[in-house]
Amino acid sequence: MVNENISVAMIGQKRIPSRNGGIEKVLTDLCPRLVDRGIKVTALNRKNQKIAQHDLLPPVDNKYMGVQLKSVMTIPIKGLSAVSSSFFGAIEAALGSYDIVHFHAEGPSVMLGIAKIFGKKCVVTIHGLDWKRDKWKGTFGKWYILFGEHMAVKYADEIIVLNRDTKCYFEKKYQRKTCFIPNGINQVSPEDSVDMLRNFNLEPNRYFLSLSRLTPEKGIHTLIKAFKKTSSNFRLVIAGESSDSSNYVQYLQDLSKGDDRIVFTGFVGGKFLSELYSHAYVYVLPSSIEGMPLTLLEAMAYGNAVACTNIPELKEFVGDTHALTFDPDDVKDLWRVLQYFIDNPLIQIRMKQSSSNFIKKSFNWDTIADKTIYIYRDALSKGK
Repeated sequence: MVNENISVAMIGQKRIPSRNGGIEKVLTDLCPRLVDRGIKVTALNRKNQKIAQHDLLPPVDNKYMGVQLKSVMTIPIKGLSAVSSSFFGAIEAALGSYDIVHFHAEGPSVMLGIAKIFGKKCVVTIHGLDWKRDKWKGTFGKWYILFGEHMAVKYADEIIVLNRDTKCYFEKKYQRKTCFIPNGINQVSPEDSVDMLRNFNLEPNRYFLSLSRLTPEKGIHTLIKAFKKTSSNFRLVIAGESSDSSNYVQYLQDLSKGDDRIVFTGFVGGKFLSELYSHAYVYVLPSSIEGMPLTLLEAMAYGNAVACTNIPELKEFVGDTHALTFDPDDVKDLWRVLQYFIDNPLIQIRMKQSSSNFIKKSFNWDTIADKTIYIYRDALSKGK
């Protein structure tokens, strides 16, 4: 398939390359594969974006594996950085020689109209129903994100969703057709070494692991409360950093006081992250809201047994075979699942054996790149 005539601008990410953030991880893996297939990809990154510890450094030549990197004007003020970068990114995309403007997430889609005025074909990927997140409740931000959702429904040439539950949501609420394309996962090689684990006095196969942004909807407070009720010498490793929720992080630390089994690592990446995945007893995802969490796919790719909430977005991927599930925000139900894993190690072994094979077959980045290109071609064919 020859695609050299298709030029795409990506909007909505903080920056790529990056492993810090869901959209950023997706585009860091997806964009080079699109380039390999002949697509000209330009990532419109936020200007002067802060580089997190252990994150991927920006290339000096403004190219990453064939992806052109451009920085767009960004107002470095909390609450304005995302809005301003989307606005100036949309102007850049509208005035540039791009065939497709690909918006990522609902908030950035508010600016979709700018690109449409200049005759651009627009694709939107809904990474999750962001207006549901706790931090937006009762705020202008919730209204703004919902407005972006409406803009996508009305003006996007194509909409991509990451799970079938979100697909049903758009069909029922808006009678809008969307295309289901899940995220992918790279092949991984489990680490034999435990060098980094020793820094936190962790023993292989003797800890539960949860990796996420430390925000209320991720449910880490429920996990801590439930874990404190378990009877064992297993440990709980909470890996990740805050995202505009420093008060919540302090709440989690206060909640953990008195139980030295609970470990906060902060942001992790590279070899340490690989070790954590490779030697975890069970990976736990207590979120009440998700789109399609890459951490869940990564954990299963490493062969982890999984405990997660029974929200439709997660049940769709783990089914009845690859995880034990529990009700969101239900401390007793989560305690039941954790204790069951502790008391029944054969269940954990059985799940570990099936997880990796399932992920390799179902979530392949090359297949996802091909499907994305078909969406671009469909968008370009509209109105001809």
